[in-house]
Amino acid sequence: MLEPEQTTFILLSFEGPDEYSQAGGLGVRVKELSRALAERGFETHLFFVGDPNLPSDESALDGRLWLHRWSQWISRFHPIGVYDGEDDKVADLNRSLPDALVKGYIEPAIAGGKTVVVLGEEWHLAHAMSLISDVLYFAGLRDRCLLLWNANNHFSFHRINWGQLSFVCTLMTVSRYMKHIMWRWGVNAIVVPNGIPGSMIARVSQAQVRAVRAAVNASAFLFKIGRFSPDKRWHQAIAAVAQLKERGVTTRLLMRGGLEPFGGEVLDFAEQRGLRVARLSTRIDDVAALAKTLKEHQDADIWNVTAFLPDDLLPVLYASATATLANSGHEPFGLVGLEAMASGGIAFVGATGEEYAEPFKNAIVIETEDAAEIVAYVNHLAARPETARNLRIAAQRTARDYTWQRVIDIFLQRLEFVALKQGLNVPSERIDTDA
Repeated sequence: MLEPEQTTFILLSFEGPDEYSQAGGLGVRVKELSRALAERGFETHLFFVGDPNLPSDESALDGRLWLHRWSQWISRFHPIGVYDGEDDKVADLNRSLPDALVKGYIEPAIAGGKTVVVLGEEWHLAHAMSLISDVLYFAGLRDRCLLLWNANNHFSFHRINWGQLSFVCTLMTVSRYMKHIMWRWGVNAIVVPNGIPGSMIARVSQAQVRAVRAAVNASAFLFKIGRFSPDKRWHQAIAAVAQLKERGVTTRLLMRGGLEPFGGEVLDFAEQRGLRVARLSTRIDDVAALAKTLKEHQDADIWNVTAFLPDDLLPVLYASATATLANSGHEPFGLVGLEAMASGGIAFVGATGEEYAEPFKNAIVIETEDAAEIVAYVNHLAARPETARNLRIAAQRTARDYTWQRVIDIFLQRLEFVALKQGLNVPSERIDTDA
């Protein structure tokens, strides 16, 4: 029913692929999902709050993938990043996007005989989805589209009109853990997991791994990336570094947080524990630059990267580290853990939405917020290199089941149900062709 030549996907997200637009996993998700859909042959449009200094529209993959940077006029007044001026941008999306989307993109696609699938992401797009549904209804086009809304986290759930949203859309989320959280709001979402690009499964250069480990020059090398939020259990990670150091284990942590104020508390805590922190503010573009920078700050216990860390560097960091600390106390899915596993790394993940993780089989699942739990498992891996090797192999095997192309297979099958539920009207000539 939803063949590539007969279907257009429209993704709506606050975050997006631009450096300006990336703050967490959402930007990565929509960047990779939109690309994977286009690579599958679907015409795909991604609307997001984009860099004000880049073109408003940009295409790739022979015109199958379109990036549309919205609200750029507001972003010019908020240069720090996508969440700078957040409420003003949400208001602008609600005001300007629904009519423009329907008239400029959905109506032409339907006129061309296509079915249009619109997927809104997170609370920022919740009200816009209701407005889009209204515009489609009054244009007589609602039964030619599938409308879905996806929750990647529970942020601002209190701001969502759940009755209205679940009436106009089919609700989705990324794990059974999130599905259970959403039950508290009286809705029952469909689970479609997050994914990773198939290219992440590719073998990481061992020469680069050796170069990074040589530059780190420590018995235990820990890597942590994520927002500065208490949910990410930054204090547990910092305390683990301190405890390992107290036990005489040479340990270094490379960390990359966000712009959140909680980062100040994390750094204060590191200072209280007697750890030396080096701030790496110069952009690091490749492994050679990374190794050079680390060697220049050899006296540090913690390297705090404050510059943008290119995606290309992440696989080698995951593979080089003794452990990637994705040890969240609340994680809707845990994309960082899965990326680390895909790269042949050892992921220390939390015990919430990381449903891909099997304890001590393909990952280390951290059950508590006690730093000693991390210390115990780091020591265990150091004493049993064969365990570490087996974990890395099993992790990569599991990650293959979560490439975006595998996830899109699940998504398309879910859409068969959504089409039935929403009463999708397929043109009669399409039905004849499909039959």
